[in-house]
Parts: sequence; structure tokens; C-alpha cells
Amino acid sequence: MTLDFVLVKADVSVTWSGDPPNIRVYVGDELFTERTWVWQDEYLEELLQIQAPTGTYDFRWKAVAPAQAEIEVKNIRIHAGPAGAYITDDLKLRIT
Repeated sequence: MTLDFVLVKADVSVTWSGDPPNIRVYVGDELFTERTWVWQDEYLEELLQIQAPTGTYDFRWKAVAPAQAEIEVKNIRIHAGPAGAYITDDLKLRIT
């Protein structure tokens, strides 16, 4: 099985109140990272280094309960990778 390396970028911002929320990032069913979001009125450029076989992979950003947070993800894009990798209209990674 051949694995392709793809670097995906996304602009992420979180609006929250109370204690800083823990935010998890999933690609497909795999947990990629968890961090405590301490920034207010800022966005971060998320970098996801993905090595995967041909297929389609969804992205999910989730606040860990009991966090009170709203996550906004914009501008998901391929920064590096094979010519057959692209972001679909429904914001999934497709590796062909």
C-alpha cells in the first residue's frame, strides 16, 4: 500500500467563555491533536501533516465537554502534497 504525504492548512478561530476550552482535531476517525485554546479574538493557522493511502478523509474540530465554545474553520487548503490531492466542495481531503 502506498502512502501519500499531504500538508493541509486551515484557519481556525474559537469563541469561548469561562475556562479556556480543550479543542480536538480529527482527520477521518483519527485524533490528530488536542490543545487548550487560550486565544481570544485571534485565529490560528492549523497545520495537519497527513500520511495516508488513497481515499477521502473528513476533518472535525470539536470542543471537549463541558467547554462552552464555538469553532469556526475557514480556508481549508492543500499546502503541499501530490498532484492528486485536493479539498472537495464539501471540505474533505481526497487523495487519488
